[in-house]
Amino acid sequence: MDEKTFKERTRKFAIAVVELVESLPRTRTAEVLGKQLLRAGTSVGANYRAACRGRSLVDVVAKLGIVEEEADECIYWMELLSDSGVVPSDRLAVLKKEANEIVAMTVASIKTLRSRRTQTDQAAA
Repeated sequence: MDEKTFKERTRKFAIAVVELVESLPRTRTAEVLGKQLLRAGTSVGANYRAACRGRSLVDVVAKLGIVEEEADECIYWMELLSDSGVVPSDRLAVLKKEANEIVAMTVASIKTLRSRRTQTDQAAA
């Protein structure tokens, strides 16, 4: 997947998170969990954009690590929303699937970049 497509995908993910959080019931639990999900879900795309502007391979990998962490954190908050009975799990299925795919693609990108760095280091030696 190219950079432009992934930027758009993470932006759509953030919008879906915003819509979910706005639809949550007005309870203390939903508010707390929703705020956490909102923060993590909107930071996925923001951190990916930052990674795209990384100054070095090491910088890009580090920033992609943040993307991975935030997307995985989204899964955690969605699990808590579901497990606590705030939101039915079937309502979260599509969004959780997207978060899992974002994590998987980010991990694959990190592995590829680390491999390139290793190859570059070996060629320089």
